[in-house]
Amino acid sequence: MTHVESAHLVELALRNATPTDADAEALRHVDQCDRCRDELRMLTRVVAAARTAQLVDLPTAPPDRVWQRISRDVSGAPDTPRPPAPAPAPGRRLLLALLALAAAAGIAVAHRYLHERAELVQRRVVRRRRASEQP
Repeated sequence: MTHVESAHLVELALRNATPTDADAEALRHVDQCDRCRDELRMLTRVVAAARTAQLVDLPTAPPDRVWQRISRDVSGAPDTPRPPAPAPAPGRRLLLALLALAAAAGIAVAHRYLHERAELVQRRVVRRRRASEQP
């Protein structure tokens, strides 16, 4: 099954253009396809939220540097080059490596524990279900 392209779904959600035959065909597909229907529904909600948003919805006005960056990006002016970040000292690199290793070990232990806990809960559910099914 060929799904409707994301760009076409965006156009359908925006509803800016006069509907075409391609739009009608895409909407027929959306009626039959859960994936495309969910994506169009989500895009429609985003468009509705964006259209109803007001400046007061922002917690604070964006700083001037944001508007300057947007202007620079739109105009195509090159960014000022940043100096490279200094490399961490060898002792600090070792500390960071040990911290990363400890974090990975912690994640692995937590994952194992949660997996075993889920299996235990699953077994209890199965036992209860079997016990309730017996006369």
